[in-house]
Amino acid sequence: MPRGPLAPPITLTDSEREELERWTRRRSTAHGLARRAQIVLRAATGETNVSIAQSTGMTRETVGRWRARFVARRCDGLLDEPRPGAPRTLADKKIEEIVRRTLEEKPRAATHWSRSLMAQGAGVSESTVGRVWRAFGLQPHRTETFKLSKDPLFIEKVRDIVGLYMTPPDRAVVLCVDEKSQIQALDRTQPLLPMRPGQIERRTHDYERHGTTSLFAALDVRTGKVIGECHPRHRAREFLRFLNTIDDAVPDHLDVHLVLDNLSTHKTPAVKRWLLRRPRYHVHFTPTSSSWINQVERFFAAITQRQIKRGAHKSTRALIDAIRLYLAVHNDDAAPFVWTKSADAILESLSKYCRVISGGGH
Repeated sequence: MPRGPLAPPITLTDSEREELERWTRRRSTAHGLARRAQIVLRAATGETNVSIAQSTGMTRETVGRWRARFVARRCDGLLDEPRPGAPRTLADKKIEEIVRRTLEEKPRAATHWSRSLMAQGAGVSESTVGRVWRAFGLQPHRTETFKLSKDPLFIEKVRDIVGLYMTPPDRAVVLCVDEKSQIQALDRTQPLLPMRPGQIERRTHDYERHGTTSLFAALDVRTGKVIGECHPRHRAREFLRFLNTIDDAVPDHLDVHLVLDNLSTHKTPAVKRWLLRRPRYHVHFTPTSSSWINQVERFFAAITQRQIKRGAHKSTRALIDAIRLYLAVHNDDAAPFVWTKSADAILESLSKYCRVISGGGH
C-alpha cells in the first residue's frame, strides 16, 4: 500500500527552541499557541505526525498543517492570522454624510439632531448613528454655557489672581470669598422611597418651600479649609459681618489677600472704609463674567451636589444645620484645589477660542 509524503524534518535553532518552550510554559500564552509549540518541539525530536496526534488528541491533518506552517514561516507561522470578520457595510461616504450633517445642518423643526432623526435623514439604523457619533466624539444632545469677559483689565486680573494661586505670598493667607445666595430649604410633599437592589431612590416631583438662607464662604487656597456662615440675606451689612468673622479667624500677623467678584455689595462705601482701616487686607477683583477663576465656586459646586441638591429640609434651621455639618466635615479632612494652568496657558486657550468663533480659523 503506497504511503503518503513524508513529513518535512524540523531542525530548531537555539533561539527558536527557547521561544517555543517559553510559549508552552507561560500562563498567559493562548492555549492554541501552546499546543502548536508543543507539536513543533516534538516534531523536532523526529516524532511522526501520527504519534503526535495520538498523544495530543489532535488529528493527523492538524498536526501536519502546523508542522508545514512552521517549516514555511518558522515561529511566525504558529501565530493566529488576523480574522477578517464581517464585511463592513457602512461606506465612507455615508459616515462622512452623518458627520457633516451633524456638524453643519439642523433637522427640520428641531434645534438639534437625535439618533432617530439622523437615522431617518441618512437612511441608516439608529445604532449605526450612535456608533458613528461615538467614534467622532459627537454629542448633539448636550450643550454647555459660556460667556467671554469684556473686562478691559481682563489680562491683568487673570495674571494677578493666577499668580496668587500658583505662588502664594509668604506670611499671608489667600482667601477666595463669595456668597451662595437664596439657598432654598425644600422638603418633598411625601416621604422618600429609599434605594434598594435594582431600584434607585424615588421622590415626589413637587416640594414645599420653607424659606431661604445665604452661605458666605472664604476658601483658604493653601489648605482648602473654608470659613463659612449663613445669613438670611446677602446685603453689604451681612458681607461686613462676614469680613469681621474672617478677621477674627486669621491670625493678626498674616496679611490677607481676598479674591472677590464684582458684586456691588463688595464695593460699598462701608466696605471700602472697613478695608482702609485694615491695611493688611489686599483685594483682588476677578474679571467680569469670570466666576470660574474664583476657587470658592468649586466648593459651592461640591456642597450643592453632595448636600443641598438632594437634601430634604423641613425648615431653614434644618438647612443651616446641614450646611454647618458639611463645613465641619469638610474642614476635618480639607485639601486644597490644585491650580495647574498658568495665566499664559489660559490666555492662549481663550485666544484660540476667540479666533474660532470669529471665523479666524483653528
